[in-house]
Amino acid sequence: MNLSLPGVEKRLQDRYEKLVEEHTGHAHNVAAGPRILPGETTVQAAAMAAWRFYHNPRATFTRLAQPLVEAGCAAAQQHCCDFALVALDWSWLDYRHQDSRTDRMAGKDGVLGYKLLAALLLSDRDGRPLAPLCEQLQTSEGLFSSRFDRPRRSGTALDELAPVMNFVTDLPLGKQPVFIIDAEADSVFHLRLWHKRRFLFLVRVDTDRKVLLGGSDGEEMLLPDVAKRLKRDKAFRYVGKVKYEGRKVRQYVAEAAVVLHRPAWLNRQVDVDRWQRFVVPGKPLPLRLVVTELRDKGGKVLERWYLLSNLPAEVDAATIAMWYYWRWTIETFYKLLKSAGQQVEHWQQDDSRAIFKRLLIASMACVLAWRLANSQAPQADEARRTVMRLSGRQLEHGKTYTLEGLVAGIWVLLAMMAILQVLPLGRLQEIANFVLNGSIDGSTAAPTPLREAG
Repeated sequence: MNLSLPGVEKRLQDRYEKLVEEHTGHAHNVAAGPRILPGETTVQAAAMAAWRFYHNPRATFTRLAQPLVEAGCAAAQQHCCDFALVALDWSWLDYRHQDSRTDRMAGKDGVLGYKLLAALLLSDRDGRPLAPLCEQLQTSEGLFSSRFDRPRRSGTALDELAPVMNFVTDLPLGKQPVFIIDAEADSVFHLRLWHKRRFLFLVRVDTDRKVLLGGSDGEEMLLPDVAKRLKRDKAFRYVGKVKYEGRKVRQYVAEAAVVLHRPAWLNRQVDVDRWQRFVVPGKPLPLRLVVTELRDKGGKVLERWYLLSNLPAEVDAATIAMWYYWRWTIETFYKLLKSAGQQVEHWQQDDSRAIFKRLLIASMACVLAWRLANSQAPQADEARRTVMRLSGRQLEHGKTYTLEGLVAGIWVLLAMMAILQVLPLGRLQEIANFVLNGSIDGSTAAPTPLREAG
């Protein structure tokens, strides 16, 4: 591993590397701890070493995040062409069955836990995940962030985005970031704020949004009516095929100039149990509306997205639509953290600070798999094939790897390397033969065969 924690002694650095390696394995919900590599002395010693690491005051949030940031900056310069795409999204970590956690928050559908925000760097060439540039965990006791070391009072989910955007913009990515956010960010107030601060954004908005079509003197219309106008004018054009719910569908795109002209509505908490809605006037905001439709072979619209963006005109509408389509890549990251890899919702750390530190370590394990997936080195194809064979995973026809398979296979590779340092290959073969032959002492005489009946 070529990334290190800044300003720590070798012992802490070595433990960090070991923890990242052990988080490459595919955990199970009944055994959600890191998979201990053979090089550890005992399982108990490894568990105690991990506990000491998570509670070490020198293992701060910002230190643990530094390898992720460095990996992202290096990847942006290698895998991004004109812009650095940054998908922003939230995901609840559900700990409703762990009553000992006193800092949980209540979410929808009975969720009790923490709200995780990730700013995931994607390639603008193919949408591949590169590295999480920032992560934040919202708890009832405050906000934990990879940007600072002490918990702070948390604002609303949307209010917390501008500081994250500012942090990402100041990183030496070498490319201007474009922040891609789902419909939860459909807020006139925040769109005006981000535009004023010169953040480039791409946001999906709801169907009840009203705009002025064409400019400040244009007709006020709901977005579905704009889409009807574009369809009437035959503005939609076919741009290619994408995968939707496991099948290939056709993507069509149309664009219009619109203006957000109405005052914003802003919800603010005025006391412990009461929120109040305020009207906030603002200047008209001209934006690009990109309407993208996913259609089946018969032309039926399966999905329609209304996208608002302040991207410059040189980025065409088809590219904007594809960038939003790639936003779903962040869901694969959350899948790796949850059911398809780390089993984060079954972790047993005793407080949310330790949970967040472990999240930063598990994220670095995901980065190792992404680096292997994205590598163009001469030996990369062979390495991916070998790791996938070690994972034991089956693949769809035409696929050569999956991210989940790479994560699982890397741990097997590391375990093999660790065991070969303490046992020679010949001895391992003897042990394998012993196990496969029924674990019977070879020096014992074979039992007398049974006589046939009759």
